[in-house]
Amino acid sequence: MSENVKVLEGWKRVKLGEVLSISRIPDNEKDPNKRITVRLWNKGVFAREVREVELNREKESTIYYKRKAGQFIYGKQNLVRGAFGVIPPELDGYCSTSDVPSFDVSKNLDVYYLDYTLRTLYKAFSLYEKGTGSKRVHEKDFLSFEIFLPPIFEQQKIAEILKTVDRAIEKTGKIIEKYKRIKQGLMQDLLTKGIDENGKIRNEKTHKFKDSPIGRIPEKWEVVRLMEVVSSYAGGTPNRDIDEFYNGNIKWLKSGEISKKYISDTEEKITEKGLKFSNAKYIAVNAVVIALYGATAGQVGIVKDILTANQAVLALNILDKLRLFHEYLYYFLSKFIPMILSQLQGSGQPNLSKNIVDNTFISLPPLPEQQRIASVLSQIDEVIEKEEAYKEKLERIKKGLMEDLLTGKVRVDDLTENQKEEF
Repeated sequence: MSENVKVLEGWKRVKLGEVLSISRIPDNEKDPNKRITVRLWNKGVFAREVREVELNREKESTIYYKRKAGQFIYGKQNLVRGAFGVIPPELDGYCSTSDVPSFDVSKNLDVYYLDYTLRTLYKAFSLYEKGTGSKRVHEKDFLSFEIFLPPIFEQQKIAEILKTVDRAIEKTGKIIEKYKRIKQGLMQDLLTKGIDENGKIRNEKTHKFKDSPIGRIPEKWEVVRLMEVVSSYAGGTPNRDIDEFYNGNIKWLKSGEISKKYISDTEEKITEKGLKFSNAKYIAVNAVVIALYGATAGQVGIVKDILTANQAVLALNILDKLRLFHEYLYYFLSKFIPMILSQLQGSGQPNLSKNIVDNTFISLPPLPEQQRIASVLSQIDEVIEKEEAYKEKLERIKKGLMEDLLTGKVRVDDLTENQKEEF
């Protein structure tokens, strides 16, 4: 940390070694028969994940550490390098190896304040990494790292505010996961059993079913190949070497942009000349698009504005809108395309093709039933989107609070009660 950085009134500049002391387990207490599941914050990711570290009982020379709730830990090397966190109460007494050293905390330091502070400074740790092969941050270098330290009561207030936001984010995340599980269950039922005129999901005790190429389905449903009800078009091939083809007003969809249900905008735009040169075609509103390959292979979306696409995108235009509803097609493909991809797994990234999609079987309930199915699933999607937007808002608030509170730009006493109660 630069010596020229001003220290706020009442705050101190300290090295971690002044407020942390390394905690080692005495030889007579070493217990290699336990394992540790530690909650670590992964370097560069503003989220927590559970990492399980198995002890190696065969290496008698391995140094083990006995953890205590409230200790601070960091990943010194290997897979956990650069991660850090606080030992939670449920892991009190567990052991781990020397890859994850632990530290007792001074009475002048709130361990959660330290946790949040280091999250904002993780990039600086790269300056402390040593080694030509497996890089590591030694304990002595870690303890030489400098931070700003407010009075303990201010640390505790800052940590509590940020923990309150974290709890709200975690709660919202659980709500999102709950509704996603509900949606998956509904998709399984609705897309194989359907929903009758009374709003009830069918079952074979009350309704007639039949065998089909995609399994048991209601007796009145059809099964056809996708090519019988849609016309498919794989996108054009761009040429980025010609400037006059780009910076136009025609939206150019790439496979990586198919990440949500409705697609209305794109990162790149091309000109009319670029459209013709790439042999691309316009894609109509309400066409369903699929990412054929790449990291997002199998992702499905619905076009909500006229655009065109590159060769990694397949567009499906419905031939008979009295026979197939575009939102039903979206949900059907969202469920079954990942299953097709899993069957294509080989060595490397599985890819789809126009031929594979064209020959995919699709069930066709009567159009009113397709619309009922899509309506139920759309309502669930709306709830998920609302909660995801709220979670994103909370994460923006948290980021702003961390930038303000951990630098002293805003002091905790300046926060109003209304701001604190927002979470």
